[in-house]
Amino acid sequence: MTPELNWLALTALLTALMWIPYILNTIQVRGLSNALGYPDDPKPLDAWATRLKKAHYNAIENLPVFAAFVLVAHLAGITSQWTVYACAGYFCARLAYTVVYALGIPVLRTVLFAVSWVCIMTLAGAILL
Repeated sequence: MTPELNWLALTALLTALMWIPYILNTIQVRGLSNALGYPDDPKPLDAWATRLKKAHYNAIENLPVFAAFVLVAHLAGITSQWTVYACAGYFCARLAYTVVYALGIPVLRTVLFAVSWVCIMTLAGAILL
């Protein structure tokens, strides 16, 4: 497997596991029956869990764009140290973004999102230029 595909797989795994902490908080705060159901007036989650849920949604929204560029580059045989750096950078930025968002650090969160976007644009440039 190429390094780019490896980073894509790790990014998908990260995204696939992000829901676990906030679901555990949902069970802790609301109880199992309310966590599994649709309570009329659910108790709010802890602030970190609410932010982690938002970070997870953001990861889900951005994963298809990242995956598309990684897969197009792979199918086109486009690989370089820059595509590997872009994929590794995307994963690291998304991991850090998740932690920083859950901790509630707004400015750094935005910077890390911008880094992940630059990584996506680096892949796009490698394909289109």
